[in-house]
Amino acid sequence: MELHNLKPAEGSIKKGKRVGRGEGSKRGGTSTRGHNGQKSRSGYSKKSGFEGGQQPLQRRVPKFGFTNPNRVEYLGINLDRLQEVITNKKIKGAITKEVLVKNGMAYNNDLIKILGRGELTSKIDIKVDAYSASAKEAIEKAGGTATITSTVTEKK
Repeated sequence: MELHNLKPAEGSIKKGKRVGRGEGSKRGGTSTRGHNGQKSRSGYSKKSGFEGGQQPLQRRVPKFGFTNPNRVEYLGINLDRLQEVITNKKIKGAITKEVLVKNGMAYNNDLIKILGRGELTSKIDIKVDAYSASAKEAIEKAGGTATITSTVTEKK
C-alpha cells in the first residue's frame, strides 16, 4: 500500500449537494429551500400525520369499542396438529406445556388451549391450561386424559 493508491472505504463518501457555500456554487443564498415559508426555516421537521393544518385522519375518525383489560388470551392448538407431531415421533409420552415449547408450538408465557379440529388416534395424556368440550371428548374417546394444569383467572 502506498500513498498513490489509497482510497476511502466503500460508501463512506456521500455524493449529496453542498448547499450554502456561496453564490458561485449555484446553491448559495436560499440553499435550495426556496424563499419564505415554514419549510425554508432552520429546525423545520414535518410531524408524522401532519396534513397542512387540516384535521388529521387519525383525529377525524370516530373512536368506539371497548378493550377488556382482564381478557385472558389463549394460544389454540388443534388435535390434528398434535396428532401430526405424535405420528412424526417428535413427542413421546405425556404432552405438557414444556414439551410444546420445546417443539416450537408455543412460547413460555402462552396460555395453551387444546381445540377439537381433526382426529386424535393416539392414546395420550395432555396437561395444559384449557380444553374445548369437543377436544376433551376426543382425547378421552381415544383413551387419553385431559388435565388442566392451573386455574387461570387473568393473564399478567
